[in-house]
Amino acid sequence: MKSEYKIRSRIWIDGQEGTFLGNGRIQLLEKIIESGSINDAAKELKMSYRKAWSLLDSMNKQASEPFIIKSTGGSGGGGTIVTQAGLNAVKSFKKMDEKCQKFLENEMIKFGF
Repeated sequence: MKSEYKIRSRIWIDGQEGTFLGNGRIQLLEKIIESGSINDAAKELKMSYRKAWSLLDSMNKQASEPFIIKSTGGSGGGGTIVTQAGLNAVKSFKKMDEKCQKFLENEMIKFGF
């Protein structure tokens, strides 16, 4: 008989200044990778620019290297790029999250759910 249950979990990585990485912050970085814009990423995630900038600034301050680099306007407009450190953080977090989920699914099987 197939199990009717599914386990769900979320992970956060906390630093001395609070949350460093979590699903929402990773999604924000991914949306910036797609759009090149904090504003567009924030809109897509239904958050204010101010909230998005606060999360990004927090990550940049806590990371050993910045995760994003912002360029101001001009004739071609501004933009934001996710650095190699940011790309590595996204990749590593997603891999860790996947391993955590697999571990929990295996634990459910062990406990008979």
